[in-house]
Amino acid sequence: MHTDLALWMMGDLLWNAALISAPLLGFTLLVGVLVSLLQAVTQVQEMSLSFVPKLIVSVLVLVAFGPWMLHKLLSYAAGLISNIPSYI
Repeated sequence: MHTDLALWMMGDLLWNAALISAPLLGFTLLVGVLVSLLQAVTQVQEMSLSFVPKLIVSVLVLVAFGPWMLHKLLSYAAGLISNIPSYI
């Protein structure tokens, strides 16, 4: 029983981690691909050209999706903590 519970908890943890980090990783990946495509087309290989847009998009995504990410994380943690007596 404890092995199944541990596997279920690990799966739930990984699913929530992937779900919470998906917006940030997705938008950053999209901007990175677009900037790399722009660099390949224009043949401008400047390091700050790839870093600054990703940094700006990361801040904007955290501002836009931050409350949802925090709510998802807090609800997961609250559910985990409130179910501790049933795990024993």
